[in-house]
Amino acid sequence: MTSSANECILEWAREIQALAQTGYEYARDEYQRERYTRLMEIAADMISAKTGFERAPIVKAFRSQLGYATPKVDVRAAVFRDGKLLLVREIADGGWTMPGGWADVGDAPSEAAEREVLEEAGFQVRAAGVIGIYDANRTGPPELFHAFKIVFRCELTGGEARPSIETSEVAFFARDEIPAALSGERTKLRHIEDAFAHLAQPGRPTVFD
Repeated sequence: MTSSANECILEWAREIQALAQTGYEYARDEYQRERYTRLMEIAADMISAKTGFERAPIVKAFRSQLGYATPKVDVRAAVFRDGKLLLVREIADGGWTMPGGWADVGDAPSEAAEREVLEEAGFQVRAAGVIGIYDANRTGPPELFHAFKIVFRCELTGGEARPSIETSEVAFFARDEIPAALSGERTKLRHIEDAFAHLAQPGRPTVFD
């Protein structure tokens, strides 16, 4: 298998899963549902073979998704103090990221971003604008599904630095101090560059894919 094909396996598996999930929702009989269930299992086999993760939890995650398949939503908060950007270090992989995570059902997106900052970094913030809306394909369990990422510009209103059960460090970084080890798809250099550009030009239009 070529390297380019190998890199596409997760993308193909996600698409197969999404088609199978939607097909299962609109299946007319048990025969069709069995076929779509098998497609979900094939997608899980592809991801397991690619990543080395156990197959059973992947199949369980796929089968738990109901209805028409749509992207999930990840929110991130760009919080500045004295021209420096707030980042937290993820315990899961040791990389740095802007505070954030999956939006919960019932959340307003801005409220989800504000809550994540408090939970992961100990600071109270107020969402004041949207820096960017990005296509955010994830790379491995539990991020098995296609996602959109919304990065909010948030104003610091209170609190103090406090790590959490998910984060081991909390710190502010100038543009030339950003750690090289970022946390996977949670925060990419592109998101950080857009955040600093927005800081320098507050009226800058929202970036979007």
